[in-house]
Amino acid sequence: MKTILITGASSGIGAACAMYFLAQGHEVGLMARSKDKLEELARNHANAHVLPADVTSEGEVDAAFEAFVAKTGRLDVLFNNAGTFGRAAYADDLSPEEFAQTLAVNVTGMFLCARAGFGQMRRQSPQGGRIINNGSISAHTPRPMSVAYTTTKHAITGLTKSLSLDGRDFDIACGQIDIGNARTDLLEGIVAGAAERPPMIEVGDVVKAVSYMAGLPPEANVQFMTVMATKMPYVGRG
Repeated sequence: MKTILITGASSGIGAACAMYFLAQGHEVGLMARSKDKLEELARNHANAHVLPADVTSEGEVDAAFEAFVAKTGRLDVLFNNAGTFGRAAYADDLSPEEFAQTLAVNVTGMFLCARAGFGQMRRQSPQGGRIINNGSISAHTPRPMSVAYTTTKHAITGLTKSLSLDGRDFDIACGQIDIGNARTDLLEGIVAGAAERPPMIEVGDVVKAVSYMAGLPPEANVQFMTVMATKMPYVGRG
């Protein structure tokens, strides 16, 4: 069994992955701002560890990781999942404050969690572990009016590559999963009011992909994985 910490675990993809790993018997750290939602997820699971924290706060992130390791002894996998889309808008309609807020969660927050995870994996014995960053199709091709979100997801690709390179000396693998149109409350909010509903995939298909990445042996890594609705207009025209 592995020790797995999931950020953004209170809803959507994070919650679905958490429930799957808990059912498999892994020790799972549930990290998000909403303590009530985390406690509801953890109910009847002795292997669940509730870690309320804001990913944009260095102190709260470090405290959450320390609390998890104090209970489990080590950190095998970090699913660096927490993120926000922000308000859909053209660049000139988006305030600098709104842009900074999306940046704070999606870039600074993911860095702070990666920093805490990397440090723990580097210090522990035996050394090593795996970091899985949640990217997006927008790390490659944006949807309209997503200037802040798309900027952050391009940044996560750089974070993934740097962590993967720097982790080699410490047996720390880092990969990225780029998800296209998983059926979550977040996506429903983005596409609300659209003339046509876009093709979607079930969250369970994403869970299978994350589980595959998390279960690889230390000598193997998925550097980038794209999981998307087959009929999305991402590849070529259509």
